[in-house]
Amino acid sequence: MLLNKFKSNHTFNFISFPLLGVLFWLKHFINPVSYSFSAEEKNTLLFRPVYNLLEGSLFLQNLVTLMLILIMALLLLLINSKYSFHRKRTMITATLFVILAGGLTPIHALHPVYFGAVFFVLALNSLFSAYDQPKPFSAAFDSGFLLGIAVLFYYSLVVLFPAFFIGIGILSGDKRWREYVVLLIGFILPILFGAGYSFYFDKFSMFIENFHNGLMFPVDTFAVPLSVKVFTVLVGIIVLIGSYKILRAYDSMKVSTRKYFIIFFLIFVGTLGALIFLPAVSHAILIIIIVPVTFLMTNYFMFLKNKFWGEFMFSTLLLFVLIVQIFS
Repeated sequence: MLLNKFKSNHTFNFISFPLLGVLFWLKHFINPVSYSFSAEEKNTLLFRPVYNLLEGSLFLQNLVTLMLILIMALLLLLINSKYSFHRKRTMITATLFVILAGGLTPIHALHPVYFGAVFFVLALNSLFSAYDQPKPFSAAFDSGFLLGIAVLFYYSLVVLFPAFFIGIGILSGDKRWREYVVLLIGFILPILFGAGYSFYFDKFSMFIENFHNGLMFPVDTFAVPLSVKVFTVLVGIIVLIGSYKILRAYDSMKVSTRKYFIIFFLIFVGTLGALIFLPAVSHAILIIIIVPVTFLMTNYFMFLKNKFWGEFMFSTLLLFVLIVQIFS
């Protein structure tokens, strides 16, 4: 069966998710298009040099985007294995992330959110390493610093900071004020370096203006094809079902897993809230939202006892992504 095949640790799965990524991006390799940026999106401090380097080749832009997706899939697979969310070794985490990203066809093009998302996932890995440490200063600083770098690629990712700030308190073995301060210092340092660099080259006012506009400049948040909206509704249904399953099994989970999923919930709610309420946050931030969704869906498919229902939901999800490629 399809789901059982992807859930296994068979060698097939080490090449299946890259192949799925190529399949989902194939249309954009054949007829490459660039993303319709607002000025604020592509003028972030760290993304602008990358964009200038790749501006002349749409094919390279799409290739870099796919490579970043595959890197994130591998990182999520590493996190799932390292922190033993599901007590079973599985490759489906990487596959699900690529499938979910494959359904977001409006952003199958070079965008700063992808670079920011890679550093966000690295920051998440560092944050989780703070679990039950009496003095998790290194984990707190590293997670804050990596998140600060993510923000310099895509300013809207500053909305993730509250989830990390609360998260360090949830994970720390001995809750004190120092962990919060160290996390805050780590987060601010890259932004201060960016501001200092801009000041040195007489671009400080532009840096401040772009940062402000990266949060407040209005964009058309929901300008996506109908097929993508239908796909999003399907994912939302699975998320609701998966959330119900987690709540039912919450008491039987390891303490660490409970805390990790609380942080996933904070990231999901905070990012979704930013998408709805902050004028400059576009549908591109869905790449961040599908990170906690990937782990929730992994949990759902790993422990679903009804094999028929699991195969049906997984096959339907995969089929919808393929349909989205055609009609978007």
